[in-house]
Amino acid sequence: MEEKKQQFRHIMLDYFKKGKNATDTKKKICAEYGEGAVTERTCQKWFAKFRAGDFSLYDAPRSGRPVEVDSNQIETLIESNQHYTTREIADILKISKSSVENHLHQLGYVNRFDVWVPLKLSQKILLDRISTCDSLLKRNESVPFLKQIVTGNEKWILFNNVERKRSWDKRNEPPPATPKAGLHPKRVMLCIWWDWMGVLYYELLPENQSINSKKYCSQLDQLKAALNEKRPESVDRKCIIFHQDNARPHVSLMTRQKLLQLGWEVLIPPPYSPDIAPSDYHLFRSLQNSLNGKNFSSLEDCKRHLEQFFAQKDKKFWEDGIMKLPEKWQKVVEQNGEYVVQFSSW
Repeated sequence: MEEKKQQFRHIMLDYFKKGKNATDTKKKICAEYGEGAVTERTCQKWFAKFRAGDFSLYDAPRSGRPVEVDSNQIETLIESNQHYTTREIADILKISKSSVENHLHQLGYVNRFDVWVPLKLSQKILLDRISTCDSLLKRNESVPFLKQIVTGNEKWILFNNVERKRSWDKRNEPPPATPKAGLHPKRVMLCIWWDWMGVLYYELLPENQSINSKKYCSQLDQLKAALNEKRPESVDRKCIIFHQDNARPHVSLMTRQKLLQLGWEVLIPPPYSPDIAPSDYHLFRSLQNSLNGKNFSSLEDCKRHLEQFFAQKDKKFWEDGIMKLPEKWQKVVEQNGEYVVQFSSW
């Protein structure tokens, strides 16, 4: 058994060095050695170790004490997916949820509406934000391009939603505690793309399934079909500017090749910048307000709520989400790269 584990770990390391992700590696191992040979969480745990620079293929010695985890491993996981929950990180690294929370606190991360962000931005990120926003401002002043933007992202939708109340606490104070939704809540991932005129394409993934590069690329094909139908003039002029964040499935080699094939210009904001990402600061905040206190009995029930939510939003809602981007960029520059949204009020 131990020999088989070592064999699988060697395969994981080999695929990691080839630039593969944990999901694809799990599928390849199970295809070769049988379903259930390894779990995706096991692959994610070892990939987190590799990204943190630890290439040892042996388990840490057990001495009866709690497993010790380098904060770099947790930070690496967050960098690969800012939507991980503390429970998911704990499961991947085989440590307690409280240990994850302590590490995240020490690292200076806070979770605001399902996105992990550093409360205090590093000098490099501040400079990246200023440079990017200043460049976008000057570009838009020279040749307006906001109506060419197609933007999108993913959001977990819980079947049982605890009501979240806004808090107006001081910047360095934690938000008030709210009841938990459960250790392993039933949920689905919403993947959505939109522009200044409205929703272009959205999809709900199967229960508890997250996005990977292969699925993301297939969604881009669906988005292209939706653009052909709803925005043929933009497609004909080949003027699509595709706005996405830098989550790993969005910037993988497979995804970059797909976007090159589609011929879209790609606009990626600086890391840890949900305050200037339209889906995060505009669409998802409004959607979360509509979800507060809602309970869904089925996937169809959830879909009906989303359809109703989208239908109730007038053209101005979608227009504001895109056309007010320059105001956000200007504020970032004026505030020396600092967040333009006080996360304590999210």
